[in-house]
Amino acid sequence: QVRLVESGGGLVQPGGSLRLSCAASGNIYSIIVMGWYRQAPGKQRELVATTLSGGSTNYGDSVKGRFTASRDNAKNMVYLQMNSLKPEDTAVYYCNADLRVSRLGTINAYWGQGTQVTVSS
Repeated sequence: QVRLVESGGGLVQPGGSLRLSCAASGNIYSIIVMGWYRQAPGKQRELVATTLSGGSTNYGDSVKGRFTASRDNAKNMVYLQMNSLKPEDTAVYYCNADLRVSRLGTINAYWGQGTQVTVSS
């Protein structure tokens, strides 16, 4: 059983910062991609940032230059440092991991339960 647990969400004023964390646990052989998506009310889930195990990172256009994703492969954790937050960043942020549970197993996607980020004055 694989479990992803996010933490660090909350209420912040425009221009402020928050740091999200996500820990993956359970029967994990290797994590290929780990990252963040978000979903605002009435909108589709969108990419925030994804990181490969080798360190390369891909960002959604709306967060480039403001958000930074990082990964700790030894701890199976991924982080999202969010700076210069805007009201339009308000959403539920979901942690995602594409991983194998065994050496020859298929790569499957797992999701956390989500953490709310609200940017408002």
